[in-house]
Amino acid sequence: MAPLDEDHFARHLQNYERSAWRFEVQPAYTSPDENLDLYLAGEPKPEHDNEDWHRSVCGFVAAGKTIGRVRVVRRPLTDYQRYQFDWIIPDNVAAGEDVRILDLTDLDLALPDQDFWLFDDAIVVHLDFDPGGVLTGIEQLEDADVAKYLRWRDLALRHAVPFAEHG
Repeated sequence: MAPLDEDHFARHLQNYERSAWRFEVQPAYTSPDENLDLYLAGEPKPEHDNEDWHRSVCGFVAAGKTIGRVRVVRRPLTDYQRYQFDWIIPDNVAAGEDVRILDLTDLDLALPDQDFWLFDDAIVVHLDFDPGGVLTGIEQLEDADVAKYLRWRDLALRHAVPFAEHG
């Protein structure tokens, strides 16, 4: 594995050629996010929230690229997941990101508990988190068994539903 700094990871995300896909499994992600605090306090969503990401997604789609993710959940949803579903994901989908939800509450699919990105079905990047959801590292797998990650992606996609259809 080769550790990546955030700038190198951002270059992967900005420069992929065809497809970028994320497997997202943490129940919560801890980062300085005052919007989560606003959401939990019942405040209105700020205007232009996550605007840079939406601009990027629109650019990827306009260039003929795909970007998507499967968001894994288990019931009951965490506060963070409810925040994602109410404030984050709808705008990501509107920008062109294919977000699907995989509810594993009653399923056992032998999927990893590791967040990862697949770029162009060839490059695997792990996102490592501590138990509290704090990002602790970003690593590109040099000799990844890409076929295994593609199988996991395909399995997750088979059992996930588009965000708009999730109940």
